[in-house]
Amino acid sequence: MFRCAGCENQTVPLSDDEQRILREIEDQLSADEKFASAVSSSGLYRHSARRVSWSLVGMLVCLVAVVLTLQVHYLVAFVAFVGMLGCALNIERQLRLIGRAGVQDLAQKMPKPRVRFPRD
Repeated sequence: MFRCAGCENQTVPLSDDEQRILREIEDQLSADEKFASAVSSSGLYRHSARRVSWSLVGMLVCLVAVVLTLQVHYLVAFVAFVGMLGCALNIERQLRLIGRAGVQDLAQKMPKPRVRFPRD
């Protein structure tokens, strides 16, 4: 159903021919595997998830750099701290871009751990 321009509460149903054309377009798009994987729920968030993981690595490297450079000079450690802060801001930005639904989709796509803990 499409809303007509200027109409507030009126909807216009698709004709049979328009519905048929829409179904054909959907079938063609779903048949294209490369396109389907790019717009799938995991494909939409893959780039942001990769940036989050690299930012986490960057934060760990900067944290180690802060600890090691505190022995050398406090200004060098401050530069490493600013780098760590930049990584944290990038993580926050990417998680906002992904959103709650994207985080849930990514969590479902992650492999489950195979470790079984003994029950008491």
